Amino acid sequence: MSRAFVRETDGGEAFEDLPDRALSPHHLVTPSGLAQMDGEIAALEQRLEQAKAADDKAELARLSRDLRYWSARRVSAEVIPHPRDTAHVRFGARVTFEREDGRRQTYRIVGEDEADPAKGTISYVSPLAQALMGKEVGDVIPVGSTKAEIVEITE
Repeated sequence: MSRAFVRETDGGEAFEDLPDRALSPHHLVTPSGLAQMDGEIAALEQRLEQAKAADDKAELARLSRDLRYWSARRVSAEVIPHPRDTAHVRFGARVTFEREDGRRQTYRIVGEDEADPAKGTISYVSPLAQALMGKEVGDVIPVGSTKAEIVEITE
């Protein structure tokens, strides 16, 4: 095993010094995304105190790394309010489109850290969101190897 990231403590116990998580240059978030970040930071701070009390060095390293990541993302976040104009697809909009096979799908376009396609949210830098941005109801977009028509845009 490589010992490049392993540090010996005074008691002889070894733990890995975790590298920082990569920070994306994309910083847009919705108001609810900002609230999610705040909740994650608060939860990490609480768990960090518990890890300190338990003297769990491996957990301290992991939680500290995650707290540094979320704190940096919070500082650089640019909050974009929900769009008032739904004539075109914009950041924060909820878009419904119908595929050629008749399936309807709805996604809300959000920031990277709040995206979860299984829950109906996609990152604004994803290929699908990029294909949707600026379009309006009735426009046809490529979705994979097929096409889909935008049928609704809401806040």
